[in-house]
Amino acid sequence: MNEIKYAIADDHKIFRRGIIAVLSDEPELKFVMEAENGEELLKGLPEFKPDVILLDLQMPVMDGIETTKTIRKTDKDTRIIIISFHEDDKYVIHLMEIGANGYLLKNANPEEIKMAIFTAYKNGFYFNDFVNKALLRKIVHKTHIRPTFNNNVVLTSREIEVLKLICEEQTANEISQLIFLSPRTVEGIRTKLLEKIGVKNTAGLVMYAVKNRITE
Repeated sequence: MNEIKYAIADDHKIFRRGIIAVLSDEPELKFVMEAENGEELLKGLPEFKPDVILLDLQMPVMDGIETTKTIRKTDKDTRIIIISFHEDDKYVIHLMEIGANGYLLKNANPEEIKMAIFTAYKNGFYFNDFVNKALLRKIVHKTHIRPTFNNNVVLTSREIEVLKLICEEQTANEISQLIFLSPRTVEGIRTKLLEKIGVKNTAGLVMYAVKNRITE
């Protein structure tokens, strides 16, 4: 197999460097560039010409959806593998529809990341069980939802208070005792946070809080 040049775009430097480190033992993979967002990635593509791009879904300035759309306007060949903490079917389906070649969750192990790169490069796509199930559900339910990120989220002081406690792994009952609300009210605030931020679970809330420096 020819040497595969790859790039990575993610707004977390530690995550980027971690991926680069775990891929460094593969002689057929050559790291050529990294970027903090889609706009920075696009500026470097003409110079570095990667064969495969590992692309974060949610980034500032330009997210993975807009970056994929922009790349596909002029480039149909570069493989784009999304790496995200979003487990919602709508993101998987939409990214595949607009030209992504694979979709991995950020808890994927190093071997799957390597397999995704090699398989997408060779076959044009990499579908794991997670993606296959999402696509199957789309066929069965015939759904079409275009996802958007809630980039301009405005949280109330109470929502921020609850979010911080969620990040501290406090349960609804524990939070209710700390801030003198009923567990049902706390659950209602948590549900509202999920809707406002646009994530599916507690992991998404924590990632949002860390990214926006609400908690460490």
